[in-house]
This record gives sequence, structure tokens and C-alpha cells, in this order.
Amino acid sequence: MVAWARKYGIQSTIHTGGPSIPGSGLIDKDVVLEADADVIGHINGGHTSLPEAHVCELCERSTRAIEIVHNGNERTAIAAVHTARDRKCLHRVILGTDGPAGSGVQPLGILRVISLLSSLGGIPAEQAFCFATGNTARIRGLDCGLIKTGRAADFVFLDRAQHTAGKGLLESVALGDIPGVGMVVIDGVVRCQRSRNTPPATQIPVVIQET
Repeated sequence: MVAWARKYGIQSTIHTGGPSIPGSGLIDKDVVLEADADVIGHINGGHTSLPEAHVCELCERSTRAIEIVHNGNERTAIAAVHTARDRKCLHRVILGTDGPAGSGVQPLGILRVISLLSSLGGIPAEQAFCFATGNTARIRGLDCGLIKTGRAADFVFLDRAQHTAGKGLLESVALGDIPGVGMVVIDGVVRCQRSRNTPPATQIPVVIQET
């Protein structure tokens, strides 16, 4: 076994305790399909990021979705979204948190990535929100993510944070501020009102009639 391993470039010495065959010997050629990923997951993630040039190459040479995560390299995240923008394929960008991780769970992770890409990455805030809503729903085949007849009645009501320098929600996000969540509706039912995690929203929805 030692001689065989060295011949084929395997660096470890393995004692198998019995016969061995190549793994490919168990693959049925009549049922093999071409395998490919649908998402380049955590493109800026990992305990360290891939080199920026490799990340840009992945974005350029693949047609798959590009997932940018909160628990990752922020510089690489911006490089990835710039490559997607320059290649006119921002419709491929989706967002994640990669949590829980060593830094814990980030309840505001998606909002922070939106703010990062808009304020430092130069992506219009409305497009950054689309990364985390419509893009993700389309790529993952979800029934939410769009405000449209026939879609799930799930809504997050946002507004600019109190005392932000931005004159509206989108401008405040473009300036780097996290928006305030005033209410969350799931399946058409109010599940929670003003968030205790986000900054207080300038305006919050009010329930005027229970059905």
C-alpha cells in the first residue's frame, strides 16, 4: 500500500487492513450526470478569504449565484459585488450571515451587509435590498421575497433610524446607517412590532383595526 500511495501522489501512509479499489470503480457510467453548484457559497467567507483575484475570477468565469456573507472579509465582499456589477450580473448576488460562527449570531447581519455594500461598495441601497429579497427568493425557489399578488404575505416595515443624516430610508443606508424595523408581518399576521435590536425607526406602523 505504501508504494502504491507514493506512486499516485498520496502523501500519507495508510494501513487499510484489507483490499482497496479506486473510488471511481463504484460509479455507474449510465447514471452519471454533470454535477455543478448552483451557488458560490460564502464567496468572501471562511476563516480567511480567498485571494481577491481568485474571488473575482470565480465571479467572472461562473454563471452561478454569488453569496456574500456577514461573517467574512469585507474587502473581498466589495470586490465580489464590484465584479458582479462590472459584468452586469448583480441579479446573481445574494446575501447570508454564515452564522452562527465564532463571533456568535448576528440578528442584524443581513442589514449590516446591505449597509456595507451600499455605503462602502457604492451599490444603490435599493439594489442591495434586492440582493437579500427578490434575488434570494428567485435563486432558492422561495414563495417570499417579493411584494406581489400570489406571494407569501410576509413584510418587514422599515424606516430610517432616528437622527440619521439621511433624509430617507435609502439615503440613510447609503450613508452607512442601519434602518429601524417598525413591524414584521408573517403570513398576513403581525408577529412583532418595534424592534429592540435595530435603532428606533423614525416612523413606525400602527395597527388601526384587528381582523
